[in-house]
Amino acid sequence: MLWQDERKTINRRLLLKAAAASVGYSLVPDGLMIARDSWRPAAGDGAFLDDLIRQGCLYFWEQGHPVSGQIPDRARNDLNGARDPRRKASIAATGFGLTALCIADHHHYLPHPEIVERVRITLDWHLNHLPEEHGFFYHFTDVETGKRYNNSEVSSIDTSILLCGTLTALAYFKDAQISKSATEIYERVDWPWLLNGGKTFSMGWQPESGFLRSRWNHYCESLMIYLLAIGSPTHAVAPDIWDNIARPVVHFAGIDYISGVDSLFTHQYSQAWFDFKNKSDVYTDYFANSVKATRAHKAFCLSYPKWYNEQYWGVTASDSSSGYAVWGGPPAEGPLDGTVAPCAAAGSLPFLPAECLAVLRAMRSKWGKRAWGQYGFVDAFHPAANWYDTDVLGIDQGISVLMAENLRSELVWKTFMRNKEIPHAMHRAGIDGHGWHF
Repeated sequence: MLWQDERKTINRRLLLKAAAASVGYSLVPDGLMIARDSWRPAAGDGAFLDDLIRQGCLYFWEQGHPVSGQIPDRARNDLNGARDPRRKASIAATGFGLTALCIADHHHYLPHPEIVERVRITLDWHLNHLPEEHGFFYHFTDVETGKRYNNSEVSSIDTSILLCGTLTALAYFKDAQISKSATEIYERVDWPWLLNGGKTFSMGWQPESGFLRSRWNHYCESLMIYLLAIGSPTHAVAPDIWDNIARPVVHFAGIDYISGVDSLFTHQYSQAWFDFKNKSDVYTDYFANSVKATRAHKAFCLSYPKWYNEQYWGVTASDSSSGYAVWGGPPAEGPLDGTVAPCAAAGSLPFLPAECLAVLRAMRSKWGKRAWGQYGFVDAFHPAANWYDTDVLGIDQGISVLMAENLRSELVWKTFMRNKEIPHAMHRAGIDGHGWHF
């Protein structure tokens, strides 16, 4: 017998399917070649990917706090093994870090017993010591004490990134302590609370003022929030909440795709863990959609020939010479000035492997140590202005490492999708694919 909310969802989706067909939506991939399946590495691609992944993993190992396991929001890229003295930790960077430790263990970059112990420490700290609200964590905390950093909010998206890393570790490590801690962290999250009586999730909560007014109400990186909530074994939300996300269509350079007016990372973050290949719902094939978004972004950059070319393109939320900037396009967002953020192309490696690898390798070759340090690329640089960032950012290192590994081996996808709650959530949301097992 189907649950009552699932029967309602099926009926609603039948209506949506008919409506979609009437306006020209396709419920299957539209013939676009999926780059991940057709890509064949060129000479040197494998060595470059290994450098990118190995040195990125080193960031999460060396900068991870040995007592809390928390990962700093940023660190200098020239520390030669020392820990950055800044104390601001990022809950999202820690989620990327837990996943990076699985990658490092798989490739024997670091000793297995030490990695397992670090993961144990990290999960125990987040379960038993780090302040939380209904299972959600503050966006930024003190890396050593876990105390809320300044007026940071309890963040829905950043907690979800932490949960993705937690579930990756749960599936990867066959360790009783890791399994227990990871399971309890996920099952503790009270997803209905985050709705705050609405039809979409709030972006967060602050103890001084309550829920943030902004909601995750359009297509972006928040797909992970909805699927984690739908799949929760303890505090699930109804699957028809998936249909409450607006999916506006962007038209650029002859490419039509679903996207909000947001930076390129919004097409990357959820797909760092959730494997959408060969799966679609009544709205789109999300993997193919991200291929289109990356093609459109490259075309957008090249429409500014004063700044960008085939060997220098890619803009997303990143550092800049005047501070942190949320920028990109299309359509143009932020004060574009010719800066490049390597994580833009690195985070799209599975979507356009040949083109993203070509630009990344060209940038490393041309600008060398000015753009590439101990942990790989600096967060951003602007050669024409003679500006090269001194820092790397945890979330930008994270998306680069995870997507490079997914291109190389699909390790993150294969591992994360072994959590039974994940394919179950995607199926309940109406995302159809081959080989679902529950």
